[in-house]
Order: sequence, then structure tokens, then C-alpha cells
Amino acid sequence: MLSVTTSSPRETGLLAACVAALLDPGDVVLLIGDLGAGKTTFAQALGRALGVEEQMPSPTFTLAREYRGRMRVFHVDVYRLEHMSEVLDLDLPDLLDSDGVVMIEWGDVIAPAIPADYLELRLAFGDGDDDRTVELRPVGPRWAAREAELADRIDVLGPHAGGHR
Repeated sequence: MLSVTTSSPRETGLLAACVAALLDPGDVVLLIGDLGAGKTTFAQALGRALGVEEQMPSPTFTLAREYRGRMRVFHVDVYRLEHMSEVLDLDLPDLLDSDGVVMIEWGDVIAPAIPADYLELRLAFGDGDDDRTVELRPVGPRWAAREAELADRIDVLGPHAGGHR
């Protein structure tokens, strides 16, 4: 597991850009954390880093939105799901088999329905109002192969963003 401390939405965006540089079509990113921890901020920055130019509001009420950038980007929010069976209503299996990147806010809720090959980001509040600790956990062979490069990219963030392993 890798860990990064950020102290502003801008630094969280820099972390998202580091992650985006490694993403390939078919990748899944699970965003986990309390309300207000920065999941949507991270998702929006990741979308911008992937070339999405339009606004990316949280899809809390629509559950899933699709965007176009250098590849398709699906932004999913499963906060309002009450039962695992509702995952089928999202057409999640089709999204996961698509040629796009799938970002899932509250991803821990549906992790059992996702193939075991994803990047998990767990965002937690830090000491200051804008401080966040982000733990990155590569899961599965696709991400295991990229873990060292992910760590190197995070280290480039340097002491201002708290990049470290």
C-alpha cells in the first residue's frame, strides 16, 4: 500500500494526474472515504487529467455518467444503492467490460461485485481543513505490474504533497 498526504484540493489534483498517467482503457478506480473526504474532488481532477473538458458533477442522483477525454471515462457514485442487486441496474458489468476508465465513488460498497483488478484509493481527513491522507492499494495483476511506477510518480510529488511509500 502507498500513502500520500495532501494539503489542498490542488495537491489532490496533482495526485490524480499521477494516477491518470498510468490508466489504461478497462481500468477501475475505487474511491473510498467519508462524506466530504475528497472523493468527488479526486474524480473531477482525474477526469481533467484524462482530457475531460466538461464539468463533472457528482453523479449521486444519476448514479453514473459518461464523459469523453483521451478515452471514455465513467464516473459512478453508488452512495444511494441500498442492495447489491441494484448494481445490475447500473449495467456495471457492461461498464467494466468497456473501453473506458471506471471511477466508482463509495466503491467499497460494491467491491464484491467487481473483478479483483482495480486501484483502491482511500481518502481520509487530516489535521487541517484541507489536509487529506490518501492510501493507494493496487489490487490484482494489472495493478501489481504498475505499483512501482505508481510509487515513483507519487514520490515525484515531493514533500509539499507528502509523497511517500
